[in-house]
Amino acid sequence: MGESAEQMHPKKAFGWAARDSSGVLSPFNFSRRATGEKDVAFKVMYCGICHSDLHMLKNEWGTSTYPLVPGHEIVGVVTEVGSKVQKFKVGDKVGVGCMVGSCHSCDNCANNLENYCPKMVLTYGVKYYDGTTTYGGYSDKMVADEHFVVRIPDNLRLDGGAPLLCAGITVYSPLKYFGLDKPGMHVGVVGLGGLGHVAVKFAKAMGVKVSVISTSPNKKEEAIEHLGADSFLVSRNQDEMQAATSTLDGIIDTVSAPHPLLPLIGLLKTNGKLVLVGAPDKPPELPIFPLLMGRKIVAGSAIGGMKETQEMINFAAKHNISADIEVIPIDYVNTAMERLLKADVKYRFVIDIGNTLKSTSSI
Repeated sequence: MGESAEQMHPKKAFGWAARDSSGVLSPFNFSRRATGEKDVAFKVMYCGICHSDLHMLKNEWGTSTYPLVPGHEIVGVVTEVGSKVQKFKVGDKVGVGCMVGSCHSCDNCANNLENYCPKMVLTYGVKYYDGTTTYGGYSDKMVADEHFVVRIPDNLRLDGGAPLLCAGITVYSPLKYFGLDKPGMHVGVVGLGGLGHVAVKFAKAMGVKVSVISTSPNKKEEAIEHLGADSFLVSRNQDEMQAATSTLDGIIDTVSAPHPLLPLIGLLKTNGKLVLVGAPDKPPELPIFPLLMGRKIVAGSAIGGMKETQEMINFAAKHNISADIEVIPIDYVNTAMERLLKADVKYRFVIDIGNTLKSTSSI
């Protein structure tokens, strides 16, 4: 085997982990690797809670290994850099999102699409190159290759900026790639949750007209008054949906629960694009005739490459965009998961790691 885990990972670390598919989190002592020549080590200050953390904790995708330390919306302050690190120095504000590794040699990596690399390494719950398991941001410290570290501009709030590392890039990337970022365009956002509310903010900052499409009529005032959406459609209201037929250039669909696509396809103009970023566990029905009769596209998109993630964070800082958050202490995390399951949060929980995660050596 060569080196023992203690030799490879000499840095004592502390976090909260699930031990089994009950998903219940509790304090966990573990270790991080020494800071390699291209690594950036940082003290974690905040970590957002993503809906995928909940799926992973309960092994709903069948890929989880335990103990599992979740968290891939991680921000903090650099404490150490390797000898060959060029982009960061001690004291910098940084973030790590959904991935910490890729092959650097495939076409996707060559085109700044590490997120689509077949050997992409997720930030937590998978095997890293050294054979150890990756642990996420519900922990006091983080070590990552500088290539997968994002600089957080000084004027972007760390707590509200954390969710942008997953929720933000997940909606920014398709808006850009599918050309839905042109001023004057009309874009729909389906679902007003962690992803949806950020999608509205980004699209408005790009100069786009935004319609929020939701099953909840009670979100209308919030969408228009607070988030700046131009209009609000209740997806179950056939009159409202009918009146909006063929009005949208594109739609970003953030909903992860099973829902019909036909009404959404009807909202699209000719050449319109329906982009799915949520992942329902049951395959949706895809009626073909409505696609043919308007040369419409149904597409998918997942996070973004590192270059684009940095671009997104810089755009957010420039336009004063951050997620709407509820900051919680680490010992509230299991309650937060129960609330997340009921969609009882506006719109993203963020754990205050810096102030509330305290190691007790007796654990």
